[in-house]
Amino acid sequence: MNRFLNIVGALNDETRVKLLKFLSIHGEKCVCELESSFDMIQSRLSRHLKILKDCGLLTLRREGRWANYSIAKDLDSFSQAALDEINSLDIELPKLRRECAK
Repeated sequence: MNRFLNIVGALNDETRVKLLKFLSIHGEKCVCELESSFDMIQSRLSRHLKILKDCGLLTLRREGRWANYSIAKDLDSFSQAALDEINSLDIELPKLRRECAK
């Protein structure tokens, strides 16, 4: 029951829904690319990403000082259905901006 409530709570935010669709389209992205694309300060973005990671929708891969996020693999049926529904939504997403100094 807690997992269900955590997922529903995580999806109850427009920015997090947009982040999920964005990552579904563009694949793994580092925080700096997301920060630039969404024109969002790092602390606010990190909070959204942490919520999505903690409920199991995103995975984090560290590469040196870089944090890369992607949609989690092998989602349970509820999470996958929710992601499929998000991907079917007609929502405006920001353009991908690559401004990292990797």
